[in-house]
Amino acid sequence: MKMKSLIFKATLLISYLMLMVLQLQSSVDGRAVLSLSKPDPNDAAAYARWLVSQNSWGVLNTLSADLGGAPFGNVVSFSDGIPGKSAGIPYFYLTTLDPTAANALKDQRSSFTISEYPIGTCGETDPENPTCAKITLTGKLKLVDADSEEAGFARSALFAKHPEMKGWPESHHFQVFKLEIKDIFLINWFGGPKPLTVKQYLHWKMNKLAFSL
Repeated sequence: MKMKSLIFKATLLISYLMLMVLQLQSSVDGRAVLSLSKPDPNDAAAYARWLVSQNSWGVLNTLSADLGGAPFGNVVSFSDGIPGKSAGIPYFYLTTLDPTAANALKDQRSSFTISEYPIGTCGETDPENPTCAKITLTGKLKLVDADSEEAGFARSALFAKHPEMKGWPESHHFQVFKLEIKDIFLINWFGGPKPLTVKQYLHWKMNKLAFSL
């Protein structure tokens, strides 16, 4: 009887631990994530695509005419694709009532910065520590044709990751924007930025990752 009791308690403990692991894998800070597995830091393209696909928000910087051309940074939600069809291109759902979209319609030059820290895979490491990755995508913030196939893909991607967006006021005239990437700055370890071209980043296949989208 004592042995059966010990086996029963051990089974309960294992079940509890497995449940905790599943909960951690399915939610970080209250939002769904794809996986907590990280690619090899030496594979710059894989790490960059993983970092973008895992995140749901970042800081989008535009040039403000109202501020004499000074940079204006804004926290924005984004998505680079629906599960299984990640494109690596950040899409945004913006309104010209906000400075970011209004700025982009006057000057498309922009940059978008994402940190690994919100994913929850940096542990207690400071966000500025090189081992806690960060990426800045620089390029042009462009309005996507609302009737295009790309806009449909973008809306599906955005609403899948941010369901609340579907209920945002129609009177605010939210539109789909995308960042046309021209340059990539990635830090994911000591030794400075990793060499990574836009072509390497965009043409890298997500199915090479060790996790399933």
